[in-house]
Amino acid sequence: MGPTEFPHGDMSKPESRVSRSLPAGLGQRRALWWLGGAFAVGLLLFLLIWNHQRQQQFFRVEPVAKPEATDEYQPLPVPVPGAEGALGTAEPETGASNQPVPHILETPRPPPVPKPVAEAPRPAEPSQPAASPVVQPSPLSTPPPQYPRRALSAGIGGKVLVRVEVGPDGVPTDSSLVQSSGEPDLDRAALQAVRRWRFHPASQNGVATVGSVVVPFVFEPQN
Repeated sequence: MGPTEFPHGDMSKPESRVSRSLPAGLGQRRALWWLGGAFAVGLLLFLLIWNHQRQQQFFRVEPVAKPEATDEYQPLPVPVPGAEGALGTAEPETGASNQPVPHILETPRPPPVPKPVAEAPRPAEPSQPAASPVVQPSPLSTPPPQYPRRALSAGIGGKVLVRVEVGPDGVPTDSSLVQSSGEPDLDRAALQAVRRWRFHPASQNGVATVGSVVVPFVFEPQN
C-alpha cells in the first residue's frame, strides 16, 4: 500500500514556518527587555548622582575668615579717682572713630501703688428710744398773796414774775424774781405767796422729776 496523498498539498510546510517564526519573536522581546532595563538603570544612576550633588551644595560650609591679628595690643587705661574721664564721670566713651558710644539708660520703675484696703463695716449701733419732752409743773393749790397795806392804801400796784423750782413731790424748793414790779413790798408778798403753793411735779416718760415754772402775780388796788 502506497503513501497517502493529500489533495491540497504537503501539510509539513505550515509547521516549518511556525518553527522558524518563534525564535525571531523571542529575540525581539529579549531585546526590548534589555533596552528597558538599561534605561531604568541609567535613570536610577542619574537620580543618585543628581541627589548627591544637591546635598553637597546644600550642606556646603564656607570657611569663616579669621580676623587679622594686630601687631600691638593696647591695654585700656586704669581710671584714676577724681581724674577727668574716670569712672563715675559724665564723659562719654569714644571708640576708634572718636564717636560717642550710645548707652541705654534704664529709668527706675515707680513703686507699686498700694491697693486701698476696704474698711470693715462698722456694727450698727443699737438705736436708743427717743427721750420724750419734760412736762413742766402745773399749779395745784394756789393761795392768793396778801396785798401789802401800805401799798394798798397808797394805791400802788404792779406785776411780778416769780420763777419757782418744784421738786418731784410737787413742793416748791426755791423761788426767785424774774421781773420786779418796782415796789419791794409787792415783790416780797409774791415770793411769800408762791412758797405756799403746791404743784403737779414735772414728769418725763411718766416719771416725776424736778422742774421749774414762772408764775405771774398782778397787784391791782381797789378804788
